Amino acid sequence: MDRSPPPFFKQGPSANARLLFFSLVAIALLVVDSRLAMLGRLREGIATVLYPVQRSLLVPRDLVNLGAEYLADVNRLRTENSELRRLEAANANALLQTEQLAAENQRLRQLLAMRERTAIRSTVAEVLYDTRDAFSRKLVLDKGQQHGVIAGQPVIDAAGVVGQVTRVYPLSSEVTLVTDRRSTIPVEVRRTGERSVAFGGSLDGTIELRYLRTNADVREGDVLVTSGLDGLFPPGLPVGTISAVQPATSAFVSARVEPAAHVERTKLLLVLLVEPQALPVPPPAEPAAEARRRRRGD
Repeated sequence: MDRSPPPFFKQGPSANARLLFFSLVAIALLVVDSRLAMLGRLREGIATVLYPVQRSLLVPRDLVNLGAEYLADVNRLRTENSELRRLEAANANALLQTEQLAAENQRLRQLLAMRERTAIRSTVAEVLYDTRDAFSRKLVLDKGQQHGVIAGQPVIDAAGVVGQVTRVYPLSSEVTLVTDRRSTIPVEVRRTGERSVAFGGSLDGTIELRYLRTNADVREGDVLVTSGLDGLFPPGLPVGTISAVQPATSAFVSARVEPAAHVERTKLLLVLLVEPQALPVPPPAEPAAEARRRRRGD
């Protein structure tokens, strides 16, 4: 019985024979190429033909690498942008603090210059806050009884009179501004020496002169200074400048005054540590019997 495969399944030479044949061919080609360099052009042609195929096969790899580089660049740019914004905010904060310190330094220099001009013992105080009262103008300072502050002492800034201490606590004090409606201060016109009393104005941020004589020599632009008659404010401190003179509607003339000091816009003030002058004490009255005996002796 014939067990050989049909002709359709016959595969030609055996595998070993084909391996031997192709091995010999490969060795022969290697020898020929190394000796005669006859296959260089063939390799160049094949490489030229296969180059587009190679580039096409490398496109996915290049796209993946490009996408990875793009994402890495985006993350790096975001990080750098965040760092730059942080540095910008820090620099802006430092710049603002520098400007604030420079402004405070300038105000301190001006206060020291005012202290030298007044030649009175004083202390620099910082404004903590202003009282939230719609009907008064007051400030709270960070100096009190522990710093020698007492009620009645004047408060000034580099430009002029700000107000007067009206209430004192151990570590803080309250100042009534010259623009408060219940504030009064004796003043005089620097140009003529005309004396009067300045009151807190009816308009916010102003001072008023009331009850002036109809023939009083006052005009717009006149500078008002403290007269010193109250024994508290040293004479000659700037109080304000007359901005308008009201025509006489009765027996008196009034004038509106713009304060010389930055009354509601300053942070550093100077408290003059003066003591109110004591009023002279009258001598004690003699008993009636002693007085009659002295008269009889006379």
